[in-house]
Amino acid sequence: IETFNYKLNMYIDSWMGPRDERVQGWLLLDNYPPTFALTVMYLLIVCMGPKYMRHRHPVSCRGLLLVYNLGLTILPYMFYEMVSAVWHGDFNLFCQDTHSAGETDTKIINFMDTFFYILRKNNHQITFLHIYHHASMLNIWWFVMNWVPCGHSYFGASLNSFIHVLMYSYYGLSAVPALRPYLWWKKYITQVQLIQFFLTMSQTICAVIWPCDFPRGWLYFQIFYVVTLIALFSNFYIQTYKKHLVSSSECSLEFLNKHSIGSKLQHSNPRDPLPFNAAQDVQLCLSSVWWGQSFNQP
Repeated sequence: IETFNYKLNMYIDSWMGPRDERVQGWLLLDNYPPTFALTVMYLLIVCMGPKYMRHRHPVSCRGLLLVYNLGLTILPYMFYEMVSAVWHGDFNLFCQDTHSAGETDTKIINFMDTFFYILRKNNHQITFLHIYHHASMLNIWWFVMNWVPCGHSYFGASLNSFIHVLMYSYYGLSAVPALRPYLWWKKYITQVQLIQFFLTMSQTICAVIWPCDFPRGWLYFQIFYVVTLIALFSNFYIQTYKKHLVSSSECSLEFLNKHSIGSKLQHSNPRDPLPFNAAQDVQLCLSSVWWGQSFNQP
């Protein structure tokens, strides 16, 4: 195994250039095979997990979800550390070279998102976007941490840490049923994520226009990858929230027809209330649609 790792490292280094010595010896960073193996295991669990759970009862995981999601809100510390390093390190917004402080990586922890979906049998949430984002980021960050763990990479990483604070705070609170009626900002989290991608891409393009001692190939790759995220997250947003509006209209029509009150409403005072059963059914349908969309996440 050591011989294989050595030859693979020599090949990667000949292709990518010398690594950043500041991260030498960090967990999982010296050799690529462990990261690749974890990715393969993740994809196998994504493939086999739902089949294993098909004839089993879903696992609640409510307490574990609360601890997990709120535990990830330690990211404000990471956000503070990165912003502090930028502030005191005289970083250049348009292009920053690699001779600056390093970053940290927590991408492997996010695999737990998918595992919770499988255990709770929320298979509709295991979308292509979800799998693509989680599987690709672990591998991308192995290369980032080895070759460009600092410099111009700071901007997107700092924004991402802040967004994850908002996101995991929401998911942690949503694990408590009593709090769910008060959680209204899910839609805006996706909007802020899209803003994050556009800002990151714009800042990366600045480094292409006004270059510095930061590898240009990394800039082109980051632009390409962010474009794919913008496309996939935009599609997720449209499918989730536009379909929610359509489903709401369908709910109203369905239950109006069910209770045969459509014609009555056309000829009666529009201020008259719906019959109790019809109003209750419409409210139930709208609630189910709203909650169904609320717990979707990329």
